Amino acid sequence: MSAAPVSVYRLPGFLPFLAARLMAVFAMQIQAIVVAWQVYDITRDPLSLAYVGLAQFIPMLVLLMPAGDLIDRFDRKLILMLSWLVEAVCAGALLWLSQSEAPVTWYYGVLVLYGSARAFTGPALSSLLPQIVPRERLAAAIAANSMIMRGATISGPVIGGGLYAIGGGGLTYSACLVGFLAGAALLPLVPVHYAEKMQALESTAWARFTAGISFIRSRPIILGTISLDLFAVLLGGVVALLPIYAQEVLEVGPTGLGLLRSAMAIGEVSVGLYLSMKPFNRHVGLVMFGAVALFGVANLVFALSSLFWLSFAALMVAGGADMVSMYIRSSLVQFSTPDAMRGRVNAVNMLFIGSSNELGEFRAGTSAAWFGVVPAALLGCACTLLVTGGWMLGFKSLRKVDRFEDASPSKVG
Repeated sequence: MSAAPVSVYRLPGFLPFLAARLMAVFAMQIQAIVVAWQVYDITRDPLSLAYVGLAQFIPMLVLLMPAGDLIDRFDRKLILMLSWLVEAVCAGALLWLSQSEAPVTWYYGVLVLYGSARAFTGPALSSLLPQIVPRERLAAAIAANSMIMRGATISGPVIGGGLYAIGGGGLTYSACLVGFLAGAALLPLVPVHYAEKMQALESTAWARFTAGISFIRSRPIILGTISLDLFAVLLGGVVALLPIYAQEVLEVGPTGLGLLRSAMAIGEVSVGLYLSMKPFNRHVGLVMFGAVALFGVANLVFALSSLFWLSFAALMVAGGADMVSMYIRSSLVQFSTPDAMRGRVNAVNMLFIGSSNELGEFRAGTSAAWFGVVPAALLGCACTLLVTGGWMLGFKSLRKVDRFEDASPSKVG
């Protein structure tokens, strides 16, 4: 009888990695809520919040692919450390700006630098994790990592708002500075035991870029996984419509809106905690499609509901289903990608995720303006279910994946 596998939390270096990421994510979330508040407080112009988002999103969009190329050619831990140190510099600059009467354009300039650093952070983190934990524990590590990150995403804005109420921008940006520096300081404690030997890559940046795209196109499992996430979130997300539902459909006010925003996160964190302790590894392709379909059905129930408790429960189920889908998608991408290609593949994945979130909010808002909030939500849910069915038919190899190991390049290539 084989011994039970060691808990992922007891693997050497994994807890320092989680702690480092937790510190950095807290800093990111706190800074995001406070810089938006400050910029709007200076301008009193809603359009300024759009500029805050664009100042960070555009450099990420431009730099994600070059970042993936560098991550495949150099020390990933060093790149991650440097990106967090640049983000710490940005937090220090925002701290200085908050104590002065600098024009708002200076804030945008700092956020451009911050967005540039974040283009390296995401792909480096995703590409570093498989070098820290053994392959057989990678799925559990991804679940734990996703759960911790989601918890910080929930609590970070709350902490940021509290710190700002107590000590203003000075205290808040100081906490962000400490968080980024603490994350960078913890990285040397993370041993890299499972890195593969560096391979000679294509001679030019364009050749390396096209090699990454060609690799994704040649792997239906990766292409199907990434594109399913893109279109399911782009077409079926209802988060952007929650303020309208809270005010006009459910009539629960700002307190109810806060609870609705937390419902999906509660489902995500609960399922993520369970998966980190008891990961599964059977029928993963079918389970992923089932989870995305459940996400669409739960959002459909929310779209039709006029009862707060039913809406809350539907969003919790949607959050849990999304965590199952995220767990499988992330694991399939990692298992399907050789180490030498992970930076570029994860960069494309991050690009798709960012696009689905940003464009999904735009899609939901414009649909609600054109058709009304309930028809817009129903249309989005129907599209999610249609995409799920279409992808099940179009990506048969993805549907037939049984174990994560079956997606490894040696078995599908």
